[in-house]
Amino acid sequence: MGKNPHYIRLFNKDVNHVNIHYLSETEYLVKDVLVDHIHERPFCIFDLEGTGIFVEKEYITQFGAIIYQNGKILRKFSSLVKSPKLVPERVEQLTGISNESLTNAPAFAEAYQQFIDFCGTAVLVTQAGYEYDLPMLHKHCRMSNISLFENRVIDTKALFAKLHPELFDVFSTDYLVRHYQIKTNDIKRHDALGDCVLISRILDQILMEYKERNIYEFNIKEGLTVKRFAIPAMYLKEE
Repeated sequence: MGKNPHYIRLFNKDVNHVNIHYLSETEYLVKDVLVDHIHERPFCIFDLEGTGIFVEKEYITQFGAIIYQNGKILRKFSSLVKSPKLVPERVEQLTGISNESLTNAPAFAEAYQQFIDFCGTAVLVTQAGYEYDLPMLHKHCRMSNISLFENRVIDTKALFAKLHPELFDVFSTDYLVRHYQIKTNDIKRHDALGDCVLISRILDQILMEYKERNIYEFNIKEGLTVKRFAIPAMYLKEE
């Protein structure tokens, strides 16, 4: 994230760049995103697990991704990632990823290349990724001296916020699950691949609303303000 941790500029192939500007502890502004034909595209939904939630001092421990199109999961990808930092016990309990399980895991550069090969040219979709997943990937790519992908990226929080300017809540995963009454009892939460499946169900519901309103593109070229996620209490405890 460079010298200024509150500003990220992520370059994309077809839309020049995505600008994410953190306005405060509670809001960010995202602009310069345009994805057309959103009801027809294949998407690569992805999620990361890490040693913690603070990007500047934590590390990726797992990639998860699925190729999703027309309401169907076509392919799945998952890989653990060796971390230079030990997984805290409370995070291990949450994610099920132990330090022992990471002993023979691939390094970030190898797992990342597998992820990129899996995604291909698909538009990427994430939940709260403008706040966590993209900054984490940006940090790791910089540390490994490799290029960040050029794929366009949609965050379902922003996708939902664009649709509902009348709402001022934090559009967390749990919020969207409640809003759309999504079934989750068959999903392993806080697992990167399991969370991808959940994000696909959220995406499906949001796209249904877009279609009902005859909206066929995600366009926030002029900017959209989104509420940032609240730091969970478990991460605010003294280590």
